[in-house]
Amino acid sequence: MTWTELVLSATPERGDRLAVTEVRTGEVLSYAALSRRVTQAAAGLRRRGLRPGDRVSIDLPPGIALLLAVHSVSWAGGVVSFARPNGLARMAVTYNRFDAEETRPVFTVEPTPGASTFAELYTGDSLEFGPIAGPALALGDRVLSQADLTDDLRRMAKGGMIGRGDVVLAAVSDPMRLLRLLGLALMSGAHVVLAYEPTLIGCRVLMSEHRATVMVGPPDLGRRLAGQRGIRVVDEMVFSQRP
Repeated sequence: MTWTELVLSATPERGDRLAVTEVRTGEVLSYAALSRRVTQAAAGLRRRGLRPGDRVSIDLPPGIALLLAVHSVSWAGGVVSFARPNGLARMAVTYNRFDAEETRPVFTVEPTPGASTFAELYTGDSLEFGPIAGPALALGDRVLSQADLTDDLRRMAKGGMIGRGDVVLAAVSDPMRLLRLLGLALMSGAHVVLAYEPTLIGCRVLMSEHRATVMVGPPDLGRRLAGQRGIRVVDEMVFSQRP
């Protein structure tokens, strides 16, 4: 089982149940919708010329767009890189950054003159089967394989930190920490509410509104929320360890 396949493994059971909610944009995805978008975008990337082993530079803030871009690239067999566009990348996915002299395919989340939008990749068929194995994520000079990433998620899952039916309020701003948290939560069948840089009051409001059972955030915020009834507080640094 590959990285993205493991992350989406709860989809047959969870179906139309909520998978991810992003507070900043108001976007909401069910498990079925998340899986559909990932496999459709992966097919779109293949149509645009992505081949297994090609690097794709991803420069996006933490959020649903980051989750979709990363796992679409992974499902298409590409290698995710968080470095800004460079000579090693076959393609790039950004929020709205586009250089008019750029010759490789660039996909932007916001419509940007000269670039294709990432949403255009959702048209057409889905890519039914992802890669069997191979490189998946470049972190500096280190390249992690599909096996590295699935083993990492399975190790974290053994701790029982997040379970099926949990509602996780995620106040995590580091992309890799967020991806590890999302991977663990989604494979467990939880619903993740993404709250980018919330205040203490904002967290309390969101926890009440979404009936959160788990809160993951920076240590200072976690200390101030610890002891609140019905909430398990997890330090985001738990997700800092590299696979």
